[in-house]
Amino acid sequence: MSNQRKRYAPAFKAKVALTALRNEETTAELAQRFGVHPTMIAAWKRALTDGATDVFGKGAKARKQGDHKIDELHRQIGQLKVENDFLSRKLGY
Repeated sequence: MSNQRKRYAPAFKAKVALTALRNEETTAELAQRFGVHPTMIAAWKRALTDGATDVFGKGAKARKQGDHKIDELHRQIGQLKVENDFLSRKLGY
């Protein structure tokens, strides 16, 4: 008997949580429809509502700053690679 937990894709979790937020069906009905436990639906719904502030708040800015930092690091890597190749040719390696 396997004790592995079932893993759900983030897209599936978002779909179930958004459906739960609409309040068109009870949690029990959603659990039966999607084949997950009602506690999981409640947790995903809570995670969605808690994380929604990041979309409109500091989280979006932080992601943009992180992307800028990654772009800068890629630029530096490219520059160092060019310099390394140049020096390798000049030294005959």
